[in-house]
Order: sequence, then C-alpha cells, then structure tokens
Amino acid sequence: MLETADRPVSHDDSSAASSGHSPVALNAINRWVPHNLVMRDSWFPVAHDYSVTGKPVRRAIYSHPIFLWRDNGVVVASEFHPNERIARDKSEFTNTQGRYPVMEHYGVVWIWFGNPLAADPRHLPSLPFLPPKGGLPRHMTATVRFESAAPISLENLIDLTHADFLHADVVGDERSDSETVETFYDSETVTMVRTCVNKSVAPVMKFFSGIKQPTQNVRQVIRIYLRSHCAIAYGRFSPGDDVPLFHPCTPETRDRTRMEMVMNTSNAGLMFRHVMPKAGYKVSRQDSYMTSPQSPRYMRHTDRKDLHSKFDQAGQRYRMAMMELADRQANGDFAYRDNVSADCSDIIGLRKELFRF
Repeated sequence: MLETADRPVSHDDSSAASSGHSPVALNAINRWVPHNLVMRDSWFPVAHDYSVTGKPVRRAIYSHPIFLWRDNGVVVASEFHPNERIARDKSEFTNTQGRYPVMEHYGVVWIWFGNPLAADPRHLPSLPFLPPKGGLPRHMTATVRFESAAPISLENLIDLTHADFLHADVVGDERSDSETVETFYDSETVTMVRTCVNKSVAPVMKFFSGIKQPTQNVRQVIRIYLRSHCAIAYGRFSPGDDVPLFHPCTPETRDRTRMEMVMNTSNAGLMFRHVMPKAGYKVSRQDSYMTSPQSPRYMRHTDRKDLHSKFDQAGQRYRMAMMELADRQANGDFAYRDNVSADCSDIIGLRKELFRF
C-alpha cells in the first residue's frame, strides 16, 4: 500500500515511533553517507540490448566486473572475460560458473546483483511506457555518466522543482498560477508528483511541437526504485506531448554512475519525437555540473545540517527509505516487502492508449 507523506519529516526520536520509521533513518536525513549504500538482491540495468554482441563488453556494479556477450544470440554475463584462462575463485554474486543471472527486458540488459538463488523476474521494476521486448529506435536511447554517487544523482532528480532553474531552457521556468507537490512511498519506492496550472510553456515544445499558447498545464512524476537505483519520469503537458523517460543510475563504483537512458517519444509529433531524446545529453550535463561537486562532500560522516524547503519532502523520504533498506540488508533481511513489478501506470498518470504493446 502506497502512503502519502502529508507532513514535514520530523527529526526527533519521538516522531520515529509515530511515523513508523527508525531513529537511524530519521537521523540519516542530515547525516547520511550515500557512498556507503550498497544495495543487494536487485536487478540493475547495465546495457542497451543492441550494445551486447558476440564481442565482450565490460560493465561494473559497485566495482564488481561484468563481461557481457552473446552466445548464439543469448546474453551471457560473467565475472571473467571469456578468453581469461587463469582460475580464480568465484564471488558470492555468481554461480559455480562465475556467471551472473541476466535477463533482457524493455530493450535493456539487466544483471541480478546479490544471491543468485534469489534472482526472480518478479523483482524487475515496472516501466509501463517501454515495450517489454524492446525495439525502440536507437535515437531514443543514450548512455550518460555522472562523476557522483548514484544516490546523489537520484536525490537531486526526485526534486522536480530543480528543473525550473537548472533546465529552464528545456522544460520551462518556474512561473505558474498554482503548484502542488505530493510524495508517495512504500518500502521499495518513492514517488514525487508535481502538478502545475498555467505553467510557462517549455521551449522545446514551442519550437518542436508548435505550441502557440503562452501556458500549459503540467503533471510531472518521478518514481525511484530504491534497490536498483532506477527512476522513471513521466511528464504530461496539456497542450503538448507526453515525455516518458527511463532514468537509471547504475553504480559502476560508489562514486561513479552510468545511465542507460530510454525516452519513448514514439507517439509524439515528428520533430519532437526525434529531437526530445537528444535533449537528454544537455540535461544530463547540467545535472552533472551540479551533482559532481556535491558528491565528495557526502563521502564521510559529519555533524553538518542540510537545509530543506517544503519541496524537499520526497528527497528526505528517499534518504530515509534508502537508509532503512540498507539497515535491513545489513541485518540479513533481503526480502521484498512490496511488489516493484506491480503496474504503476495509475500513479504516474500514464495515458495507456498511447502505449499499447
């Protein structure tokens, strides 16, 4: 059951009991060290399916090497290069052959990082606007890297209001007649929903969708799947086109992130369909400009106090949820309490008629 966070997060221990959150997680809002958060028993997206061929390519999750190639069309994921002849011990993350559990879905190759015996397709995040078997044009995909810890990138992403200032040249500025922000969460996900009435029209829609009106109604959603460090973003612009984005932040190392982006603009107008996915490169550079300097400031425990506004509730909830999940895993509890593969179309406001697969 998803809950709505309807009040600011309190920092004292007495509120921990009433809110159902541990004192450890509440204190972590101001004192978390995201570089130490290592999620296990999760599917991580590591490559677009078309980038995996008969020739091995290298990826990593938390500095654990992964070599990918196809054997008779089937993806293989191994700790070792296929030409490596030196016998080495296999890690706890692979079976007796040194192979990671692997699957292809949504046009992406996913690696199970954790106990191989627990690998289950039921724990794959719900991405309802992507075709299950892939097949989207390559111009709707991209690969971007951030020099920051994955949780830092996601914490910044879930504050949707940042886009008005950092990405105003793409998504429009902060002007609107009214604005509401809601936060929903369970033990595996955090979702922020932002609704704006008569918001200034996004420049890309003026130029490439031909929007003539000075304002548009906007509903923006960010949904984060905690364990896999994956996010989906879904924007509904009226008038205008929907913008559905898969935004994973796969931790190659504890301070370096890889994003195998997918934006399904298949149902948009011709110009917007081809141009909008390329805006991801510009937006990502803007994000990296902000997150890269932030990341090293959170590499060690300090007594600093972070400042928060009323719009930071989703980010605070994200910090708490990540710390709670890490705490459970540190105590040997890797079970899923909520279903990440459950269809999230309703909460993100997906127009299903546009995405029939």
